[in-house]
Amino acid sequence: MTVPTAELPGGDAMPVVGFGTGGLAGKELEDAVEEAIEAGYTRFDTAEGYGNEADLGRALEPYDREELFLASKVLPKNLDYESLIDACESSLDRLGTEYLDLYLIHWPNPTISLRESLAAMATLRDRGLVDNVGVSNFDAYGLSCARHVTDVPIAVDQIECHPWRQRPDVRDYCRKAGIVVDAAAPVARTEVFEDVVVRDLAESHDRAPSQIALKWAVENDVAVIPSSTDPTHIRENLDLFDWNLTDEDLERLEGLDRDRSVYTLSPTDWTDDTFGIPE
Repeated sequence: MTVPTAELPGGDAMPVVGFGTGGLAGKELEDAVEEAIEAGYTRFDTAEGYGNEADLGRALEPYDREELFLASKVLPKNLDYESLIDACESSLDRLGTEYLDLYLIHWPNPTISLRESLAAMATLRDRGLVDNVGVSNFDAYGLSCARHVTDVPIAVDQIECHPWRQRPDVRDYCRKAGIVVDAAAPVARTEVFEDVVVRDLAESHDRAPSQIALKWAVENDVAVIPSSTDPTHIRENLDLFDWNLTDEDLERLEGLDRDRSVYTLSPTDWTDDTFGIPE
């Protein structure tokens, strides 16, 4: 299956549907990756914080690296210059690759200068370790700040985005700035499957509820990284491009926006080491 691509600012092509690996590890991840590649996925998304980079590296080892688009993310605690360089090198080592197609700041960290973080990203790009620089969980204000303090193009903003949280302000900013929006939790961690409108459209189009949510995203120029371990669902999540939602369908889905988040990282919970801020 040929998957459409989104052009990044540097000219690279990123498949609009990728395979998310958050929450997967070990043989479960390796089996899912094998199924995904057989289905036609070539983009794989991981993160330092997922703890599965080595597993993903082993799963991808048999395949041609040049045919893959590989992305990872750096933890907020590692956003100072030296730590970010070290974190990227460690991710590359765990993944068994010489470069990343995309490297993202996983969450903004208010205790570390964004200018410093992006200077490190520029160094990684200059060294050929990273082809494209991105961010994750940045709102429009954060994106504006990031673009103001670096000459390196911000290629992608990976955010929570699904029919229940459509993020029109961020999407509009990214469209004007030439930044690709990549939807994390694009099916709201399966919660939207119970939505009456989503289920009705799935029935009328003889599709799975996940396909309705994902189709809404790609029709709105939002890339997606769904995750699954079920072979049928893995294939369904990629099967989005030979059928269409009507304008009326899309209007019904747009009416579902309630700015409802299915994941949060509490700004007052510093009990883990994600941000590296001592109590």
